[in-house]
Amino acid sequence: MIDNPLLRVEQVCFDLTTTGHRVTFTAVAEAAQIARGSLYRNKDLRAVIDEHRARQTDARTLTGLATEVAHLRSVVETLAATVTKHEERLRRLGNLT
Repeated sequence: MIDNPLLRVEQVCFDLTTTGHRVTFTAVAEAAQIARGSLYRNKDLRAVIDEHRARQTDARTLTGLATEVAHLRSVVETLAATVTKHEERLRRLGNLT
């Protein structure tokens, strides 16, 4: 079994999708042997599952579009936070020289 939880969740989602099964938090938790609560709390793991779930729904429906927009908003917020952390780190490194 893969040691990295993120890779394990990605593989399980891929396996569920290719075998025609629905990607659900319960199914992923069982197959990846990770507590379902951990999947909900960890933003990266949750994003992987949400992405695979979004692919299974019809994006042309209003609900599908709303889900996709919410997911993209979450991704953008995570990226913005990461960029901010990197900018702060670069500033600190620049002050050391």
